[in-house]
Amino acid sequence: MKKSKKKPEAKAKTPARKKVKASGKTITKNKNPKGMNLADQLEKKLLDRSATIGVIGMGYVGLPLAVEFGRVGFKVTGIDISERAVKIINSGKSHIEDIKNYQVKELTDLKRLKCTTDFSVLKNLDCVTIAVPTPLNKTKDPDVSFILNAVKEIKQYLHKGQLIVLESTTYPGTTEELIMPLLEERGFKVGTDFFLAFSPERVDPGNITYSTHNTPKVVGGVTPNCIKVVKTLYEQVISGVVPVSSTKAAEMVKLLENTFRSVNIGLVNEVALMCDRLEIDVWEVIDAAATKPFGFMPFYPGPGLGGHCIPIDPHYLSWKLRSLNYYARFIELAGDINSGMPEYVVEKISAALNSQKKSLNGAKVLILGVAYKKDIGDVRESPALDILKILERKGAKVSYNDPYVKNLTLDGGNKYKSVEMNAKNVSSADCVAIVTNHSDYSYQWIVDKSKVVVDTRNATKNISNGKAKIFKI
Repeated sequence: MKKSKKKPEAKAKTPARKKVKASGKTITKNKNPKGMNLADQLEKKLLDRSATIGVIGMGYVGLPLAVEFGRVGFKVTGIDISERAVKIINSGKSHIEDIKNYQVKELTDLKRLKCTTDFSVLKNLDCVTIAVPTPLNKTKDPDVSFILNAVKEIKQYLHKGQLIVLESTTYPGTTEELIMPLLEERGFKVGTDFFLAFSPERVDPGNITYSTHNTPKVVGGVTPNCIKVVKTLYEQVISGVVPVSSTKAAEMVKLLENTFRSVNIGLVNEVALMCDRLEIDVWEVIDAAATKPFGFMPFYPGPGLGGHCIPIDPHYLSWKLRSLNYYARFIELAGDINSGMPEYVVEKISAALNSQKKSLNGAKVLILGVAYKKDIGDVRESPALDILKILERKGAKVSYNDPYVKNLTLDGGNKYKSVEMNAKNVSSADCVAIVTNHSDYSYQWIVDKSKVVVDTRNATKNISNGKAKIFKI
């Protein structure tokens, strides 16, 4: 019997491919093949840049991230409750220092970036990142209301195949304990119908070396599919993506990073207090210790902690642990020391005035720098604000200069305007206190023109002579 010849198996057809250009690069774009699950479909859209991206919260974290996505070819929609921020961005300008106007204008002209206060645009977005504030309330308990408000809006427009990523710093468990149940109320299953992840922001305002693009990104997802798509998302715009096993681990990473800094700054601030009692220059001690090539990392004392992370984030961790009947001793102690530094600075100002036979009450004190760190205009949690309030309470006549902060309003309602940095304003002050060491300042000139100087940042390190006596912390 003659054997019939077996027909060769038909080769599977590869998906048709076409090429598109984004940000000067040629990207291969697949037509959507059949049989792909939602995770694979979203991953494909991310790889060919056809996915639409949304960023809720267009501040120090959200706008740089939106710019990075737009830069490589994605269409990005920013969502913010501030009509002012939305108007500025849509006009092709930036309202934060780390992003320049031309970067925004280029993207708005190309129609890759638009901003709105209307959350209904969420229904048309494939990936949504949440970058909203997470402050502490008056009892130093976490205030996650901004996160919950954003999630409630997302819930209304959640659709299958959508990726939701939380970037706002919070306590371990927030993503799975608060966000996931709310979103699953829609009847969707996480990891199958939609994807949920956490990726801590790592923004350092004013840092000219590390930006969003070249700072490695930690990502954690609720399920393996969630991890896969969030990793693919950030790989399109960030040079290094570091996946961890869960959202809780990713949340803990951020808190460890900032608790590490808070505790070490607390340690060196206490060393500064010790050196003051021992009549030793703490700055000399640190510089000498920093010559050790192993086992030591220099941290520096200052007037207190500032910014949106270090003064706040460790308290998220200690709050969570209190609910588990654990007292985070290092965190609480560092917090006590760091929060006491503004009072210590005022004591130094008082001592400096006493050396001139003057009382703090009624003295004219000029504060140089009210931003929380050098060369930026961010005053969030700045220790300078506490120093100003304490000085006011003790009867001093306070003024300030900051080239990056033109106007300032304290919690009590007192309003200030930055005075000119001229010889009259400096020399007429009974004491000049350097609270933020901006590069714009000429510290030799300041010492030459002042009666007495309190230096909280070692800005006068290289000044060996001058008219004013210098008091350092």
